[in-house]
Amino acid sequence: MANLKKYKPTTPSLRSLVTLHTKQHSKKPILKHLIKGLKNANGTNNTGKITSYHKGGGHKKKYRKINFERHNNSTGIVTSIEYDPFRSARITSIYDFSTNRYDYIISPKNLTVGTIVKSGGNANPKNGHSLPLSKIPLGSLIHNVSTKNGKTATISRSAGSFTELLEKTYDTAKLKLNSGKHITITTNCFATIGTVANDEWKLTNKGKAGRSRWMNKRPKVRGVAMNPIDHPHGGGEGKTSGGRTSVTPWGKPTKNKKTSKSRV
Repeated sequence: MANLKKYKPTTPSLRSLVTLHTKQHSKKPILKHLIKGLKNANGTNNTGKITSYHKGGGHKKKYRKINFERHNNSTGIVTSIEYDPFRSARITSIYDFSTNRYDYIISPKNLTVGTIVKSGGNANPKNGHSLPLSKIPLGSLIHNVSTKNGKTATISRSAGSFTELLEKTYDTAKLKLNSGKHITITTNCFATIGTVANDEWKLTNKGKAGRSRWMNKRPKVRGVAMNPIDHPHGGGEGKTSGGRTSVTPWGKPTKNKKTSKSRV
C-alpha cells in the first residue's frame, strides 16, 4: 500500500481521506494536439432533457484522445505516464517509429518510460503489446479487448481490470471478465497483454461529499424517501420497507428473479 497517501486529521474531512501518490505521474499532458475541451452537459441531451441523473457541476477538464485501435503493425517507445481526469486508469504516451507520430494508450501495469511496445500480428506476447487473440497464450491476463475485428476496444479499460483467456478454437476464443461472466468472440479480435495499472485506485476514499461534487457527481435520493408521484417506492405512513418489488423510477424490476429465488 505504498502508493496510498493518508492525511493528518486536522479537519473532519481529512480524517478518512485516502488518495494516491501522483508525483510519479504528470498532470500536464505533453501531447497538446491530442487534447480537446468538452462542454459539461450535466447529464442532459440536446433538448435539455435529463437522460443521466445525479450529474452536474464539477471542475472543468479536457479530454485526452486515446488510441483504442492498435491493429496495425508498429513499434513504439513509452515517453511518459500521465494522469487522465476522464478515467480511473493512467494513460501512456507512445512515440511510433514507423509513422513518426505520438499516441495515448491505456497504461498497463509495470510499464515504465523507455519500454518498447509493439502492436500487430507480428508482435510478441509481452506486457503492453497488442496482438490478436489467436497469438496470445491460454491463461494470459489481457485488457483493452475489442469484441469485433477491426473495431474499438471496449472491455477491461478501467483501473486494475483485466480479462482472462480461457479457451481457444480455430476461430473463437472464450474469455472470463472481471465480473465472472464468460463471453465468446472471434480470435481475430485484438487485445493488449497485461492488466490495467493503478489498481489501488479502488482503495481510495473521497473523505467528504464536496469532493464528489468537484467530480460532477450530485447527491442521490432514495426512492422510499420520495412522494408517490415521484417514485414507485414513494409514499406511505412513516418508514415503509418490504412487501413490494424493487423497481426503477419507471417500474422496471431491478433484481434478477433467478438470483432472488436461489437465495431463498
